[in-house]
Amino acid sequence: MKRLVAPSVFVLAMCALLVTSVAAEPLRLPAIFSDHMVLQQGTPVAVWGWADAGDEVTVTFNGQSVSDTADAEGEWRVNLKPLKASAESAELIVKCGDETLTVKDVLVGEVWLCSGQSNMEWRVENVNSAEQEVADANWPLIRHIDAPHRPSMLPQDDIETQWEVCSPETVGDFTAVGYFFGRKLHQELDVPIGLVNCSWGGTRIEPWTPLTGFAQVPALNALYEQVRSKQPDSVAYRTAAEQYIKAMRQWADQAEENLSEKQLISEPQPFPQQFVPYTDRQDPTTLYRGMMDPFTPYTIRGSIWYQGEANRADGMMYLEKTRALLLGWRQVWENPDLPYYFVQIAPYRYGNENPQVLARLWEAQEAIEKEIDNTGMVVVNDIANLEDIHPRNKQDVGARLANMALKRDYGRKGIIDSGPRYKSMRIEGNKLLITFDNAADGLKSRDGESLNWFELAGEAQPWTQAKAEVVSKDTVAVTAEGIEKPVAVRFAWHKLAVPNLVNSVGLPTSPFRAGEPPKLDFLSLNVPESKDYELIYELDLKKLGSQIEYDIDNSQSLGKKFDRIAYYIELSIDGENMQWAYVSMDAFTDDLKLIGVPVFGLGAEFQQGVSSLVVASNVRSVPNNSGVNGNIEFWPNNYSASNSANVPGASESDFDNGDQISNSKQNGYGCMQVHVIDPKATVFAVNNWKNSTPDIGIGTNPDGHPDWTFSKSGDRYEVKRLKVLVRPVK
Repeated sequence: MKRLVAPSVFVLAMCALLVTSVAAEPLRLPAIFSDHMVLQQGTPVAVWGWADAGDEVTVTFNGQSVSDTADAEGEWRVNLKPLKASAESAELIVKCGDETLTVKDVLVGEVWLCSGQSNMEWRVENVNSAEQEVADANWPLIRHIDAPHRPSMLPQDDIETQWEVCSPETVGDFTAVGYFFGRKLHQELDVPIGLVNCSWGGTRIEPWTPLTGFAQVPALNALYEQVRSKQPDSVAYRTAAEQYIKAMRQWADQAEENLSEKQLISEPQPFPQQFVPYTDRQDPTTLYRGMMDPFTPYTIRGSIWYQGEANRADGMMYLEKTRALLLGWRQVWENPDLPYYFVQIAPYRYGNENPQVLARLWEAQEAIEKEIDNTGMVVVNDIANLEDIHPRNKQDVGARLANMALKRDYGRKGIIDSGPRYKSMRIEGNKLLITFDNAADGLKSRDGESLNWFELAGEAQPWTQAKAEVVSKDTVAVTAEGIEKPVAVRFAWHKLAVPNLVNSVGLPTSPFRAGEPPKLDFLSLNVPESKDYELIYELDLKKLGSQIEYDIDNSQSLGKKFDRIAYYIELSIDGENMQWAYVSMDAFTDDLKLIGVPVFGLGAEFQQGVSSLVVASNVRSVPNNSGVNGNIEFWPNNYSASNSANVPGASESDFDNGDQISNSKQNGYGCMQVHVIDPKATVFAVNNWKNSTPDIGIGTNPDGHPDWTFSKSGDRYEVKRLKVLVRPVK
C-alpha cells in the first residue's frame, strides 16, 4: 500500500519547491554580451549578469580570469583589465558551478553609442547611392547592435537583441550615420568597430535622458520632481499613495455600510494622475529606461548624437537639456569625460513656422560645444535638402563626425574637423569686420558666388540684407545699403538658410548673431502725424483675455478733450520682419474707456461709420490713403454675417465689414475691427480675445473671411502689439 501524505505536509512541500524554483536564477548575460560583439580596447571593461544569489561567477577572456559573487539580488559584475585591439575572433567564457556560457566571435576595438531621432535611425538602405553602398559593405570587423523600440518608466536590465556582422546582407538596416562614422574609423584606425544603436524617429531629448541627469541641472528641477513623483520608491509617491489608499479604504467602508443599509454607494475618488506611469516614447526618461538601460555600463569610447527637430522650439533651453542628457550618460556609463559629438540639424521648411525658431535652436546647439567639455558639433547646412527633413547624404555626416573623433580622441594630426565659428566683430565706419575661428587656410565661398545670408542692423535701421566679402584669411567685411552705422550682424538666421561661407577644406559656417539690434519705433518712423497724438493704451496682444490689463494705461491722466482717435497694430512672425497698420479717424466717442478692446462689461458697442480716415500700412491689402470713410465694429458679443447695418458693398454670407451683432448682451466671441468702405478693405482685426488662439490680422484676410473671423491666426505671431492714441484739442 502506498503511503498517503497528509494534505498539510503536501502543501508545505509544494510551497518549498515553488520557493526554490522562483528564487533560483540561472546563469545569464544581458543581450549586449552576445556573439559577434566588440569590446572596448585600452580601458577596464565591465562584464555583468545574473546568477543564483551567493554563487561565484568567473569570466575568462584573452588570458584573464576574474570572479565575483552574485549578491542577494542575483547580480554580479567583474572588470576585465584593459585589452589590446584584436581582429582575431575570440571567446568570452562565463562559468558558475556546472553552468557555462560562451560568447563567440568576440573582437576588441572601438565601441561608440549612436543615438537620436530619425536622422540617426535612418537606414543605410535609404541613403544616396544606397544600392552601391550596400553592395560594397563587406566590412566584417564592423559590428552593429540595435535596441528595439521600447519605452519604459522603470529600469530594464535586459532587452531582446543581438550583434550583427556588417555585410551586404545586413548593412541595409544599420544606422546610416553610425555606419559611415564607423567605416571611416575602421579604415583609419584598422581596428574592429562596434556600433550601439539607440535611436527612434520623432523623439525628443527628454526620453533619452537618465533621471540622474535631470537631477544635476537646476533649470530642469521641475522636470526632475515631476518624474521622481511618479516613481514608487520616492517619498512623494509613497506619501500620495498612502493618502489615496487610506481614502479608498474609507470609501470602501462607507460603501459597505451604505450597501448594508440599502443606500446608494457614492463614486470613489478618481485615480490620481500622479500614479499613471509614463508609457509614451516622448515621456521623460522612458527611452533611456527601456532602450539604453540594458546597455549600461557596457564600456564604450564615446557617443554620437543626431537629434533636435522634435525640440526645435526649445531655444536656449536645449542647452540645459543637453547638459542633463550628457551628465546622465557620463554617470551611467561611468566615464565623466565621455565624448559627445553631435550634428547641428539641417535647414528645412517646417511649414509656416516662425523662420527664427530653428535659428535659435542652432544657437543653442553651438553653445553646447562652447560650454560643455568634450563635445563637438558638425554643421551640415551645405548638404541639406529644404524639401526633405531627412537629407539622404549621410556619408558626409558620418565622415565629419569621424574626423572629429579621429582628431580629438585618437590624436590624428592634420585633420580640420570644424567649419568656421564666429569669434568677434568690430565696427569700422559703415562696415562690420567679422573674425572667425577654424578658418584653416582661409575663408572662401563654397560655390564661387558672392557670400550670402549676411544681414546688418543699424542704429535706426532694421535687419537689412548685406553684402559680405573675405578681406583676410579669417575675416569677412559686411556692409548694407542705407546703413552708415551698423550695430549688429546675423548670419544664416533663417530656417531656409543654405549659406556658402566655408573654410579652406570646405566645411560650412554655423549660423550666429552678434551685437545689439535697435528697438525700433515703427510708429514714429513711418507715421509722421503720430507725433501729434498721445498714447492712451498699449497692449501686448499675448495678454488678451476676458479681462484686459494694459501694459500702459493713461486713460485717467489725459485731462484734455480730443477730436481724433488712432489705432496702431504691429505683428511679426519672426520677431523682426514687422507688419504694421495705422488708422486715425474723427472721434466716435468722448469716453476713453470705450476706445480700447471692447471686453464684456465696458459697454463698448459700436457698429457705425467713421470719417476722415488716415490709413498707412506696409501690408499690401491695406489702402494707404487719407480723408476716406470707413466703419468700425467693436463689441464683445457674438455676431453673424448678415449685413444688418446695410454697409455699402458688404457681404451677406462672409464675415467682413458689415456683420450683424447679436441682440443678447453676452460675453461672446468678440470683435474689434476697422474697415475702409471704398475700396472695401479691412485695416486690422482683433477677434475672439477670450480664446487662447485669438483671431488677429492686418489687411483683408486672403484665405478666409475678410475680417479674420475664425482664422485662428493669432498664435502664428511672435510679436503682436496694439496701441490706442488720441489727438488732444489744442
